[in-house]
Amino acid sequence: MNMVAKPRKPLSRDFYSRDPREVSLDLLGKVLVRRQHRRLLTARIVEVEAYLGQDDPAAHSACGLTSRNAVLFGPPGRSYVYFIYGNHYCFNVSCLPEGKAGGVLFRAVEPLAGIEAMAEARGVSLNGTGDLRKLTSGPGRLTQAFGITRERDNGKDLTGIQSDLFILDDGFRPSRVKLTPRIGITKAPDHPLRYVITDNKFVSRR
Repeated sequence: MNMVAKPRKPLSRDFYSRDPREVSLDLLGKVLVRRQHRRLLTARIVEVEAYLGQDDPAAHSACGLTSRNAVLFGPPGRSYVYFIYGNHYCFNVSCLPEGKAGGVLFRAVEPLAGIEAMAEARGVSLNGTGDLRKLTSGPGRLTQAFGITRERDNGKDLTGIQSDLFILDDGFRPSRVKLTPRIGITKAPDHPLRYVITDNKFVSRR
């Protein structure tokens, strides 16, 4: 398993100031980083979903600007975190220029470093490599593993050099990616807006 030796510069605001579909595709293979005390938690992004703003009935911004969804309206590169089903958080990043709503939901990542800390946060015993999938395969699992909550992270600037939560490019490029309909929604369920690294075992649903 590839490891990230040390943090590099976070992705720029311009990276996120684009159509969520373009951002989604380019996020695959990038590395999610959490600075936690003196430790780094890192994981490769393997599954995301694009949400297209007020024209997308499945997006939180479809109802227009509210106090709850304001982060999605910009500036780009901000963390949007919400609580769902009464039991877990979902982590997103805002896209498009400020004033236009759009976002990307992170559905699954592949752990690279800080795995023991992730397991402790998830309450998972690692008895073999197969148990690693339980850490970050799914939006609720990855937020718990990385300690991502609305109170701690909503509105956080992921492009800030001092941020304890950001995304970087370590040069990895997936050899194959796949586009499918989004998962777990009732509105616009057939839109092909879910992006995955093909055959990656950490993808939440095959």
